[in-house]
Amino acid sequence: MQSTKFKNKYRTSSARAAWHDYTGGIYFVTICTKNREHYFGEITYDQNHEALMNLTDIGKNTDEQIRDISTHYPYAEIPLWVVMPNHLHCLVIIRNDVTFDCRDAINRVSTDTPTDTVNRVSTDTTVKKGGITGNDNPMIKQCLGTVIRGLKARATHFARKNGIYFDWQPRFHDHIVRDQDELNRIAEYIGNNPARWLTDQLNDEVFKDMPEMMK
Repeated sequence: MQSTKFKNKYRTSSARAAWHDYTGGIYFVTICTKNREHYFGEITYDQNHEALMNLTDIGKNTDEQIRDISTHYPYAEIPLWVVMPNHLHCLVIIRNDVTFDCRDAINRVSTDTPTDTVNRVSTDTTVKKGGITGNDNPMIKQCLGTVIRGLKARATHFARKNGIYFDWQPRFHDHIVRDQDELNRIAEYIGNNPARWLTDQLNDEVFKDMPEMMK
């Protein structure tokens, strides 16, 4: 990633796609904790060797914030996600003019995707308004970045309010989902993430295998 100067200071160029404004579509998002610390909990295994994610208080709060995202951002939905010890994966829908029907695409996700390790919410078409001005709030740009910044800020606020030491990585990774086949592969990846933990935690890069999964 290239660095450029702004006001004589070096800054890292945005990882966002320059041709896309992020105001409509489906996105596969990964957000990591700072230094990949295990703030959200730990993976344990039951008697059948199935992976289980045991959430801490900050992990539970983050899970709740994801579940309620449409309350704060009525133009956004997160229908599929998983919270891991040091990162989270989620599918984020930003409702606008999109290349394929977001809600119908989510409903068509392969039934082979594990359901016991992945979180889902109903894809109800009812729009929920958040805040005093709701959809008319001129201070909020309706885009992916706004949703992710808000999610991170609420988790950070909860941690500070409850005396929990916690911090995020400054940025997040996103991938624009372009078709149904790609959506199916991503949904399977999210669902299998806890089972892959023993492999993930031995590597410095949490999403080192994402490019292979995207092919």
